[in-house]
Amino acid sequence: MAAKPKPTAAKPGNLFAVVGTDEGMVREAGLKIYNQLTGGNDDGFTHETIDGIADNSDSAFEICSSTVQALQTIPMFGGDKVVWLRNANFLGDNMTGKSQRTESGVEMLRNTLEAGLSPSVRFLMTAHGVDKRKSFWKFIEANAEVQVHDRIDTSRDDWQDQVAALVTRRASELGLSFEPEALAVFVLLAGEQSQQIGAELEKLDLFLGPERRVITGKDVDALVPLSREAVVFEIGKALQNGNAKRAIQLVDQQLAADESAIGIMRASVIGVVRNLYLARLIIEKLKIQPTRNYGAFAGALNRLPENDRAWLPQKKDGSGVNVYPVFLAADNARNFDLASLQHVLEATHKADMALVTTGLDHRLILHRLIVEIAAARRQPAKHAAPSRR
Repeated sequence: MAAKPKPTAAKPGNLFAVVGTDEGMVREAGLKIYNQLTGGNDDGFTHETIDGIADNSDSAFEICSSTVQALQTIPMFGGDKVVWLRNANFLGDNMTGKSQRTESGVEMLRNTLEAGLSPSVRFLMTAHGVDKRKSFWKFIEANAEVQVHDRIDTSRDDWQDQVAALVTRRASELGLSFEPEALAVFVLLAGEQSQQIGAELEKLDLFLGPERRVITGKDVDALVPLSREAVVFEIGKALQNGNAKRAIQLVDQQLAADESAIGIMRASVIGVVRNLYLARLIIEKLKIQPTRNYGAFAGALNRLPENDRAWLPQKKDGSGVNVYPVFLAADNARNFDLASLQHVLEATHKADMALVTTGLDHRLILHRLIVEIAAARRQPAKHAAPSRR
């Protein structure tokens, strides 16, 4: 799964590498290894840290040259030495990485490592992007203890499951837990970057203090900022709640910021309507009632006979039903009936076609559809107040 260390056989030696697209995790894991190798003691003379951020190919060559020099220099006062090439940005498939000057420097570094280091010298490399087709990486992969921390791929159907697992794990390290709805909102607001997730969790940790350790939806709404990506979620949330005013306000803000109406439709509306419809079908046809327990809801769907699961959205890797989006819609789906959602699904398709094929006012098309969706939602039943005698 993304954002976890790549499983590798333990390779005793003095070469260590941490790479990946998740910059926060790479930095965190690299620092942890460095502290382990140095015992947390760095007097400024024994060990060397070399900044791996290169502005151009000449800079990349100089960084490689400095790293080689550091690897070949024995500590002044004896003992073990750690050389850390930190945050290297010239090993990827980019213009600097492809430069002949850069490749010469990287080849020089590889030759030095292949020749073998002094038993007292250990080399740690952290990098945010590595071209795994090149000989340098193949040498590192074969001879170093390697960790790979890649950012979760949000194009995958199950990305929210992966982020939720990451958030839950990081929260538990702080002694925090989430109410189910609060976790769902946090996942969509904080996004997939571990550094951002960590920062938002630390903020919530300070806000709650030592006495209250369960994060509620109100806590998330108050403290986690509404990012550009999160607007998509907020529009969908307003549609599911029948809050046409809020949805129209957010859509107008997006249009004013030069977002395309078609993009808003495809990102914020179509998926919400489809998931509400699927959730309602699950409730009526499969007799699975909405629950705020994600594990229980996912388990109930994945235990269904194959014929009953065939029409549900599947994960791309074939590992089961893509539950998370339907789970988020299930509670609100109880406030719609199937016929109304069928009508809304057809209206959404017509509105999408109108955006693509006609010259009608895009803003008006979206506003009208939002009102139709809100009108299809039944008001939740209110419990009668007990009579006073």
